[in-house]
Amino acid sequence: MRYPELRESILISAAFLSVTAIILLLTGAISLEIPASKEKKVGTIKLPDPVLKGSISVEEAISKRRSIREYKDEPLRLEELGQLLWAAQGITSPKGFRAAPSAGATYPLEIYVSVKERGVIGLPAGIYHYDPFDHSLTLIKEGDHSLEIYRASLNQEWVKEAPICIIIAADFSRTTSRYGTRGERYVYMEAGHVGQNIYLQATALDLGTVAVGAFYDDQLRSIIGCEEAPIYIFPVGRK
Repeated sequence: MRYPELRESILISAAFLSVTAIILLLTGAISLEIPASKEKKVGTIKLPDPVLKGSISVEEAISKRRSIREYKDEPLRLEELGQLLWAAQGITSPKGFRAAPSAGATYPLEIYVSVKERGVIGLPAGIYHYDPFDHSLTLIKEGDHSLEIYRASLNQEWVKEAPICIIIAADFSRTTSRYGTRGERYVYMEAGHVGQNIYLQATALDLGTVAVGAFYDDQLRSIIGCEEAPIYIFPVGRK
């Protein structure tokens, strides 16, 4: 540099600013906030990868499928919960197709799960939303809401006793925007496809479940905290 006095002045100023910044950080006068990674959401739980080859055949699962309304007082494993949710709406194709067929691949259904206290090993009680793309759960509400769902379901005991309840809800507009009012029928058909998948997967895991359609829609929607319309409840537990 042609002007040594100027260079010395710049170096002294830089050193002074550095020391000042360190002092402010140490005293807590200022803080550095590092943005959280976009890949990790608050309250998000990554589920174990689904198993693609079970211990029984499809034919055997169909033969053994029954509606089960009594469950042991035992928790499920996270692997079992993940497998059930994958069977309901999991991604099964690089193109984004899912485990159950959907009219025009409009996919109007959303899957929620209510977990009781000690309902799933290692998973806190709460209401979660299933993300099929990431095969993960996002916490919607903390706490055990099984009693509220039981009351909204006309006091059906199996809803209260099951360690988890899978709730299928629908955004009808995704399908009716393409198919008009006929799309409403397609949404209910799709919910039936998903329900049978849950039945068969539960059977393959030696778990019990039953389809529940009797509940107060607005109450259940409020409990879950969702915008979609609830269609089905599937309590699941050990037989």
